[in-house]
Amino acid sequence: MKFFILTDLEGPAGVDRFSQTRTTSLEDKAEAMMQLAKEVNACMEGIRSVDAAAEIVVWDGHGSGGLREEDLQACTYLPPRTKAAFELEGFDALLFVGQHAMAGTVFAPLCHTYNSRSVNYYKLNGCFIGEFGARALSAGYQGVPTIFLSGDDKAAAEARMFVPEIETVATKLGTGLESAVHLDKEEACRRIREGAAAAVRRRNEIPPFIGLKPPFVFEAGYYNEIDQSAWSGRAGEITFPDTRTVRIVTDRLQDLPI
Repeated sequence: MKFFILTDLEGPAGVDRFSQTRTTSLEDKAEAMMQLAKEVNACMEGIRSVDAAAEIVVWDGHGSGGLREEDLQACTYLPPRTKAAFELEGFDALLFVGQHAMAGTVFAPLCHTYNSRSVNYYKLNGCFIGEFGARALSAGYQGVPTIFLSGDDKAAAEARMFVPEIETVATKLGTGLESAVHLDKEEACRRIREGAAAAVRRRNEIPPFIGLKPPFVFEAGYYNEIDQSAWSGRAGEITFPDTRTVRIVTDRLQDLPI
């Protein structure tokens, strides 16, 4: 089987400050990056405990970089911002490691939606949606189920809201935007290893997420006024309800910035 692991740097055990994730300094991110690599490796060990011949692709989904290829076990590694990284044809399942909750989630450490400095919220068909929901939906419309997530407890709850059958592992209990009570790092890896194995065994019980149907009505709210000209030329019907909001109506999910 073939598995796609999508990673982020905010969700591993021990990470609860933006100074650990927003920086481009490898020195400042080193501890967080090492733990993320350990959790990704644990996820891969869990997958291979069920399917020893599994083909695994790991995408570093943290914009400024959250992984070093040399820290990972055998896999195909995709660096941040890889063009067309999320084309999932031929994959059997999608798994998330190190995930955070969507922007605005109460007591969710480091919660945000794509850009923590600029995006206030995303909505799709009237439903608040974050990175998990958007990417699970994209995978679902490619016929790929999202079977596993590890990250903070609020991210895990968000995942179960969209995919009730999903296997989740909470690496920390969120107590604020930059505070959490963490699992022991080795215990987090143990639970991820077991959770990923359980997810692979249950893969056929977890359907692809396609709960939001076209026509798609997408709305993004920003903290500051937006440059409307930056949206010209995009597909779909685009309007601006106010100076900080853009709305797109389209029948194609790929027309949306998610």
